[in-house]
Order: sequence, then structure tokens, then C-alpha cells
Amino acid sequence: MERMEDEKPKKKLTPYLLYCVATAVIGSLQFGYNTGVINAPEQKLRGFFKNVSMERYGEPFSEGANTMVWSFSVAIFSVGGMIGSFSVGAVVNKFGRRKSMMLANVLAVLGAGLMGLSTLSRSFEMIIVGRFIIGVFCGLCTGLTPMYVGEISPTAVRGAFGTLHQLGVVIGILVAQIFGLESLLGSDHLWPLLLALTALPAVLQTIMLPFCPESPRYLLISLNQEEEARKALVRLRGTEDVSDDIQEMKEEGMKMAMEKKVTIPELFRSPSYRQPIIIAIVLQLSQQLSGINAVFYYSTSIFAKAGLTQPIYATIGAGVVNVVFTVISLFLVERAGRRTLHLIGLAGMAISALLMTISLSLGKTNPSLSYMAMVAVFGFVASFEMGPGPIPWFIVAELFSQGPRPAAMAVSGFSNWTANFLVGLTFPKLEELCGPYVFIIFTVLLIGFFIFTYLRVPETKGRTFDDIAQGFSSTAGKSTNAPGPEAVAIGLQDPAPMSPTEKVPMVDLPPGKP
Repeated sequence: MERMEDEKPKKKLTPYLLYCVATAVIGSLQFGYNTGVINAPEQKLRGFFKNVSMERYGEPFSEGANTMVWSFSVAIFSVGGMIGSFSVGAVVNKFGRRKSMMLANVLAVLGAGLMGLSTLSRSFEMIIVGRFIIGVFCGLCTGLTPMYVGEISPTAVRGAFGTLHQLGVVIGILVAQIFGLESLLGSDHLWPLLLALTALPAVLQTIMLPFCPESPRYLLISLNQEEEARKALVRLRGTEDVSDDIQEMKEEGMKMAMEKKVTIPELFRSPSYRQPIIIAIVLQLSQQLSGINAVFYYSTSIFAKAGLTQPIYATIGAGVVNVVFTVISLFLVERAGRRTLHLIGLAGMAISALLMTISLSLGKTNPSLSYMAMVAVFGFVASFEMGPGPIPWFIVAELFSQGPRPAAMAVSGFSNWTANFLVGLTFPKLEELCGPYVFIIFTVLLIGFFIFTYLRVPETKGRTFDDIAQGFSSTAGKSTNAPGPEAVAIGLQDPAPMSPTEKVPMVDLPPGKP
């Protein structure tokens, strides 16, 4: 019997399930590629802006105007991402998960086309508009991919599959860094192709998606199509016995039927949703305000200031570390748990940020510390991929049941993109003001996020969506006699009824247990 139970999760990992997950994760790769692709051809784009200005107005942009156009071209991507992520809830409720991903790819092809044809049209505005449209597309992807993957995955491997979103992101960043080399597509003539290359994965995903099912949860709970949901589950699980999955969804649907549709304002007003939405927002902030994008946007200059002779290859090395540790976290997340890995990652990043500060501040007087800067950046990236990188994306989908999930994904995604935008906008000025001590700011933030995670974030490993939601409901219902931080951190269930005179001390359940 024990042997059969051990084999059960393996039977659920069907080739068809893997195909569907891989298809969805192409959207994650798109997000990563478009995040990293703009950095390598910076000087080529600046030169293009000047040339277009000379042709139109008889004089090139001033240095300040050129920097403003460049900064706007970079920042508009995050503005589009905010809009796209905030639209996820409305889009998936109207079109479903699969069709929404197909429609989003239209934006990817449109944006790629505008950027690719910008030099032929002699228009830098096409780059700005293209980046904005690609940003909207990537904003949608950051909500659609984790939601779809989470809803088609078996509970036993949901965390491992959830990290695949982040794996797609980091592979996309690494591919952009490699293709952006001068010897490949980062040359004076080929950089428009580098920006337009994002159309290829979009076309590939559009071809693959029709062979994937709609989310069984969406079919059963939102559309009430039980037979269609059952067929999808049979194909995904590779077995006719999907009664447990169907029963779990029905119970979730019954609970949803007793409550009205959840809007974004209600996430903050309802005691049942307020705690998980605050956790979701803070987790997303912990990802972006950790300083990871500051390191990736400016890693080449960090390595150059540290005294490395070939900083671009150290940057690519950081991208490789990024991918490797994302793969490692994929195998650890179902063993160590989400909360534990997030804590380890935050602690590792705080220590690495401190080492970066020391090496950058003392590097000029002690050249040997340049290698410590490289090790610190690699440690920073590795720690990020252990927890703060992958976990905020899929744990948000786990914290909410089917009803509030789209609205929660929209709010958390918007929070992530807003923080991303603020870091990209303020980091150059902060670095100018603080010099090498800028990473002390991120160290303080990381310590704050560590404390919050330790006190408030529940462990969701091995627990069903409904069980997690019930944990928050029970703690919300005890607001007059609120449990301590440790109780909140594991989402305790309501205790069994007891007589008025009976007093039983509250005992914490082991993390990960329902």
C-alpha cells in the first residue's frame, strides 16, 4: 500500500501535463527576454535616436534629451506591465485562461513588429510604442502563466511546477544577454532583429495552445461544465480516476456559490481576504525591492567599477547562476517548503548585499576585493532564485480560492510592476547619491521582508487551495481573540468545539500540515 502511494505522484506526471505546462511557460520566457533585451543595445539605440533627430530637425538630440528618450523607452515597458497585470482578472473571467494567453500573443507580435521596423521607418516612436505594447503583453503573462500552471497541476507537484514560471523568466534573461553580444545580434545593423525576436516564441505558443485544455477549475467552477472538466483532468492526469480532483473543485465551487463575486476593493474590505492580499503584495514587493533588478540592470557597470577587465562575461555568468539556482529551487520547493526557501533566500540576499557594499567601497584601495564583488553578485542572484524569485508568483495563486484568485493576481502583479518601475527609475539617482553604499538600502529592506515572512507568511506546501483559504478564514473569524504570529504563519484551522469550562492550550501544527 505504501509503495502504491509513493508511485501515485509519478503517475500524475504525464507527458501531456508536461506539454501543457511547457506551453504556458513560454509566456514566462517572453517576460524574461523582454526584461533583459533592452540593456545590451543601449548605445546603438542612443545613436539611432540622435540620427533620427538630425534627419528630422537638422540637429541631434542634446545629451539630456537623448537620455530622457532612452529612459522613457526603458520605463514605458513597466508602465505597460502595470496595465497588463491589472487587466488579468477581467481578461481571464471573460475569455478563460487558455484563450487569454492566445489573445495576449497578438500584442507580442504587434509590439515586436513595431520595434523591428523602427529603423526602416526612421521612427524612434515605434520603439517606445512597441515597448509599451510588449509591456502590456508581459504584464498579462505574469498573471496568466502562474494561474494556468497552478490550476492544471496536481497538488503534490504544484510548487515545483510553480517555479517553472521563474525558470522561464531567467532563461529568457540569459538568452537576451547572449543574443545581445556584439558578435551576435547586438551589432549596429542587427539590434532591431534582437528586439523583434520576441515574436517567434509568441507564434510558437499560439500554435501549441490549441492542443492544451482549458483550466479544469475554470471549466467546472466558473462555467459549470463538469464533463469538460473531467475530460481535461483525465488527459492531464493520465487516469480515469479523477474523482478526488473533481470533488475538491466541487467543494470549492459550493463555497464560492455561497458568496458574491469578489472585486478588488472587497479583497481589502473582507476580513477573510485582507490578510492573504497583504501577504501577496508584500511578497511581490520583497521580490522587486530586494534590489535584484538593480543588479541585473547595472551588473556590468558594477563589475567594471569593481575592476574586472571583461565585465560583460561576468554579467552572463550571473545569468547562468540565475538559471542553475532556479532549477535547484524547482527540486527543493516541495521538500523544504515555500516559506522556508523564501526566508533562506532573503537572508542570503541581505548578506550578499552587505558584501557587495564592502567590496565596492574598498575595491579601489584593495584590487583583490574585485573578486569578492563578483562572488557577492553571484550569491545575491543565487539566493534570489532560491526564494524571492519564484515563490511570490505562484504562492499568490495558492493563497486564494477560485473566486478571488483573478482579482488577487491582478493586484499582486500590479504591485510587482509598480515596484519594478520605481526601482528602475530611482536606482541610478540613488547610486549617484549613495555610491557603493546604495546596497545598504536593499539590505535594510531585505531584513524587513525576512521579519514579515517569518511572522506572517503561511506554509502552503502540500495543502489544497480550499484548505489554505479556510486557514485564513478561521484566523479572520477569531479577530476578537487573534492568535499569535506563529499561529498566523501556519494558518490554523478552527479548533474542535469544547465546553465553556474546558481550556486547552493552543498548539502549533507542523508547517505544511493541513
